[in-house]
Amino acid sequence: MQEVQQLAKMANQIADNFSFHDDAVDRITDHLKRFWAPSMQRKLIDFDQSGEVELKPEVRAALKALESD
Repeated sequence: MQEVQQLAKMANQIADNFSFHDDAVDRITDHLKRFWAPSMQRKLIDFDQSGEVELKPEVRAALKALESD
C-alpha cells in the first residue's frame, strides 16, 4: 500500500505542475504514458477504483483516459 500512496503523491504533484494549463488532463495523461511503466499506471488505476487513495480530479480523468486507450 505504501507504494501506491507514493504513486498517488507523485501523480498529484504532476497534476499540480500542469494545473495552470487548459489541457492539464491531456498533459497528465501524456506524462503518465511516456514516463510511467504500465505496471505503475495499472496499480494506480486499480487502487483509484478501490477508493483507497486520494487523487486530484485531473489525475482521475487522466487515468480514465489511459484505461480507454
